[in-house]
Amino acid sequence: MRGAVFLGNRQVEIREFPDPVPGEGEVVIRMKASGMCGSDLKFYRAPPGEAQKSLGFSSDAEPFIAGHEPCGVIEARGPGVSAREAPLGQRVMDHHYAGCGVCGHCRVGWSQLCGTGITVYGVTAHGGHAEFLKVPARTLVPLPDELSYAAGAAVACGTGTAFGALRRMHLAGGATLAVFGQGPVGISATLLGAKMGARVIAVEANPERLALARQFGAADVVDATQGEVEARIRELTRGEGVDLALDCTGAAAARLAAVRAAKTWGTVCFVGEGGEVTLDVSRDLLRRQLTLIGSWTFSAMGMAECARFVADNGIDLERIFTHRWTLDQAAQAYRVFDAQSAGKGVIEF
Repeated sequence: MRGAVFLGNRQVEIREFPDPVPGEGEVVIRMKASGMCGSDLKFYRAPPGEAQKSLGFSSDAEPFIAGHEPCGVIEARGPGVSAREAPLGQRVMDHHYAGCGVCGHCRVGWSQLCGTGITVYGVTAHGGHAEFLKVPARTLVPLPDELSYAAGAAVACGTGTAFGALRRMHLAGGATLAVFGQGPVGISATLLGAKMGARVIAVEANPERLALARQFGAADVVDATQGEVEARIRELTRGEGVDLALDCTGAAAARLAAVRAAKTWGTVCFVGEGGEVTLDVSRDLLRRQLTLIGSWTFSAMGMAECARFVADNGIDLERIFTHRWTLDQAAQAYRVFDAQSAGKGVIEF
């Protein structure tokens, strides 16, 4: 089979790999769609070997196939996997983490929290930017018939992450929600938040992404390049600030603005990976009774809940895809994605 790997310094290569054979408890998925996620960019941009070193591998170790938003159909089952558990041809997404499978976190679908160590498909093991993907059967999540494979790929990380954060923030209809960053996760949060009944204020520096946020349900948009983001949000909320603020950027300035744009007794959630932020704890948190949450992706059950919410509410998740690519176009796809001016991209098979 063929798969796309990150070589470092923004280089992508299509390589030949042996077709995977499922072992005990494993299945092989024939890929139909593999989404592109903002967290891919740190591995795409890293110098050669640095990504492997940061993950605990030798710097000269061969890179893994990229892609951690997989969606496809079950192609083959390994020993110990029943036809009932994994029917051949079933449409599935994959919860792209695997832990020990027996600890408390793994048993409730939070494999990424496993204390004995985790595998992350597309990062520390071969991922979905290939014709086939081998994973444990327990990581499969059925794809509702109403959703396309591309929509399933979005739910498999970016959209699922946004949904998980909104659920943790206890978003209710009528709330005001500021979403900082309108990349793949942020635009999903805007779309889902508006569908859940919130008044969404989208914050973004890129004009194309601000325009997308308007299309996807934002009641108001704030251009982050104009400065005074907090002041503008308070103008839009009669001086109070928002009930909920969600940072999807990982940038210190956006995180600080999210905290300071929230109203007293408000809730702030960080989902953007990496980076740091400095807060004045008394001024920014204690004396405003803020709740500050960190939300890392979602559980396998949360992923299924997100897919069902999208299907049951008739949400056209296809709209978040501004670019669709073939596997042979992977290098071009990441050059476009790296500019961070487009919506979501997906590799389709």
